[in-house]
Amino acid sequence: MTELFERITTLIDESERDLDRIERTLTDGYAHALSLEGERLRLERRLSELARELHVGDTATKTDELSSVARRLDGNAGDLTRLREALAELRRHAAAVR
Repeated sequence: MTELFERITTLIDESERDLDRIERTLTDGYAHALSLEGERLRLERRLSELARELHVGDTATKTDELSSVARRLDGNAGDLTRLREALAELRRHAAAVR
């Protein structure tokens, strides 16, 4: 994801005028955002499963996994928010280039 952010930042900061390159980066960014959204849905489902099953079996292990999934979900949400903001800025830049 760092590479994608670097590409977006470079395109904007250098006032890149290559519309094909900008649009390719936007497409890559949207694809990555969809991937993050899919991961978020999987993490939310797992979080729900763990919460429902917490009282059954090894509670300590499930509690640890619940905590781990919650942290991953928080990180995912932050990544997705930052990516959406960067893509919105790149979209504005693309509109200015057009």
